[in-house]
Amino acid sequence: MKGVMLVERYVNGLIKDYVRDYTLKEDSKTSWREPVVGFASADDPMFAELKRIVREEHIMPGDVLQGARTVISYFIPFSKELADTNREGLNCSKEWAAAYVETNRMMADLNEYLVGKLRSGGCGAGTVDWRFDREKLISNWSQRHVAYIAGLGTFGINNMLITEKGCCGRYGSIVTALELKPGVRPDTEYCLYKRNGSCRACVKHCVYGALTEDRFDRGLCHAVCIGNSKLHSEAGEAEACGKCLTAVPCSYTNPAGKVDDH
Repeated sequence: MKGVMLVERYVNGLIKDYVRDYTLKEDSKTSWREPVVGFASADDPMFAELKRIVREEHIMPGDVLQGARTVISYFIPFSKELADTNREGLNCSKEWAAAYVETNRMMADLNEYLVGKLRSGGCGAGTVDWRFDREKLISNWSQRHVAYIAGLGTFGINNMLITEKGCCGRYGSIVTALELKPGVRPDTEYCLYKRNGSCRACVKHCVYGALTEDRFDRGLCHAVCIGNSKLHSEAGEAEACGKCLTAVPCSYTNPAGKVDDH
């Protein structure tokens, strides 16, 4: 058990140090807070449930790596200063678009770095061949659902996973043959609307009406993201919006934790 804990701290350190050092690079324009890291057993039955109930195209950890035992999942939260640039207007800010592209690039580099580190230590590891179906508007590997399985948080009505550091950021993961202790999934709702009906801020912030309390128009949301990508083409492929993540109680923290403290 002690050995497993040491490896967990090692993996946590690799991810957090990489993000911190990346922020300090001269050409980095994005600021991130310290990541949240979790682990899921590759044999967790929720992967099969995800494939069976949510999306049959979803691949399994064993499809990524033969002998897979653990999925390492992480959430990289944006800084409040970055998120505040996206508070106003119908379109996402140029800073938000640039952060979306840079964070995706950074996570791809981070994943390769993690896989290299684990392999150099004699442990199998692999990155996910992530693909997005533009007709069905779903991916073959849902980073948010994987993070949920790893115990990083619960879903809000904005379909984002709310972690202890909120939902304003990006998710990533790799698969490894390391056997690490799986995270414990929360047994209470972090979303205040799901918890007690007291909040619908994300719905109010969805400026094009793709999100309501009981419905999510995936097509309209995607169209908005495509529009933002065209508007901010200088940033790269920035198919993003982020209005429902910005300036809401769950942007930077688990708001239900504050409720429990009273």
